[in-house]
Amino acid sequence: MEKEKRLARERASIILQVRSGALSATQGAERLGISRKTYYQWEDRALQAMALALENHLPGRPPLPLDAEKEELQKKVRELEKKLYLAEKTIEVKDLLSAYEIFQASGAKKNRRKKQKPKKR
Repeated sequence: MEKEKRLARERASIILQVRSGALSATQGAERLGISRKTYYQWEDRALQAMALALENHLPGRPPLPLDAEKEELQKKVRELEKKLYLAEKTIEVKDLLSAYEIFQASGAKKNRRKKQKPKKR
């Protein structure tokens, strides 16, 4: 692993020397032990990687790749949670209406009793 890092740094150094004009492309290719055509391919890859590495990125951990099936299941869960919430609220409203109707009915009976005259004993 360390050897690979050292080799990559040497290659980068030679590419930068060629780009700065300190070496010719032919000299850089010779030092790397490759053809000039291969040198230009490596240089192109190196410059593209450098440009990509220097782009602005959002801070923090990069987002995980999306899993279509997982996304679909999460969407279905959210929809079902909404339906459950609405069903629970509907039941609450029905219970309140039932309690109100019972209250109204008992209040009407009390009002009827108050209107009747008390019976004599």
